[in-house]
Amino acid sequence: MTKYLPIMLDVEGRRVVVVGGGAVAARKTAPLLEAGAELVVISPSLSGTLAAMADGGRLEWISRPYAPGDLQGAVLVYAASDDRAVNEAVAGEARRLGLLCNVASHAEAGSFITPGVLRRGRLTVAVSTSGAGPAAAAEITQQLAGLLGEEYEPYLEFLHELRTEIKRLVPDAKTRARLLRRLAKLPVLQEMRQGSFSSWTRQEIEAWVAQSREE
Repeated sequence: MTKYLPIMLDVEGRRVVVVGGGAVAARKTAPLLEAGAELVVISPSLSGTLAAMADGGRLEWISRPYAPGDLQGAVLVYAASDDRAVNEAVAGEARRLGLLCNVASHAEAGSFITPGVLRRGRLTVAVSTSGAGPAAAAEITQQLAGLLGEEYEPYLEFLHELRTEIKRLVPDAKTRARLLRRLAKLPVLQEMRQGSFSSWTRQEIEAWVAQSREE
């Protein structure tokens, strides 16, 4: 079994090439656009979903079959055509260029696979079965969605705001670490679930930091 390395990759504003214009390619493009990639789709034709994205200026469409040299300047490559030979050619060029490539038709030909993803604002949970079954990964992701509710989005924004203020107001590293540990123990998540949480003002945040520094 291949043991994959899970990472979170920043592709905002960076060129990502998808070869293929059908339903599989459309599924690959959605999370890439969400992540802010500069998306290029190479295919003689596009599905309705991809065509709408191209018409809306959300991606660049190169209306022709894949050709050697099309991957220049990319940081990621997706071989998502319905032609296995084309996908293998794309994967081969990616290997020669040292690019990471996902191959939809047979994952073993590529260098990475795409997991199921659950997002709650700043929270991103990725689920992979290492190729054993995409349907199983989707089911597990749905189960996690039931456990990790929408309250995690405002909760993590709250943590981010307080962490930023702690870093701004507390120069001592040991004291910052102690306050961050204390921050994680606040019952804010439970209060958000119960609907009893009230947003903290800047003054309340600074008061909590000052009090926590003295304790």
